[in-house]
Amino acid sequence: MGGQVVTVLRKPRYLLTAIVVAVSVFTLAVWLPNFSLLGQVLHPDSAGSVSEKASFLWSLYGSIGTNFTVVSATYTIIIAVLFGVNISLLAYYISRMRGGVRGVGSTSAAGIGGLVSGIFGIGCAACGTFILTSVLALFGATGFLAILPLGGEEFGLIGVGLLVYSIYLLAKKINDPLVCEIN
Repeated sequence: MGGQVVTVLRKPRYLLTAIVVAVSVFTLAVWLPNFSLLGQVLHPDSAGSVSEKASFLWSLYGSIGTNFTVVSATYTIIIAVLFGVNISLLAYYISRMRGGVRGVGSTSAAGIGGLVSGIFGIGCAACGTFILTSVLALFGATGFLAILPLGGEEFGLIGVGLLVYSIYLLAKKINDPLVCEIN
């Protein structure tokens, strides 16, 4: 598995894809709990220069160390990196297959499932899992998080597991020959 991942990421196109996707996912994870604040600061009528607004956006990356628990900060970073690698492997596999993409459905589902599960686990030390708490509140089930041993951080850990599984499946498919099996 590791050999295929390294081989793909040695190609600049796929390494750049992995980095851009990882940074985008990490940015989403860090900025999401501050979404309403972002709207207020970035609103065209708000005070402040473009450089002050850019400085504010940059400063939000520091919230990974202050607003997140050690566990949630760790799996947030891991999910971002794994999702970037997953997308790069998927792009490589699709370009390698050119036109005849077969058997990618379950692999893609595991990768998307890992990202979604990881997003449900995103949260800060003060408010807990941000999205999951909001979703459960719609159904009056926020007490559900209290019975979980890690308070909802399990979803982030499940996300890491699903992304690792998706990367494993993609690496295995990349290694498979490009011919049909004979029964």
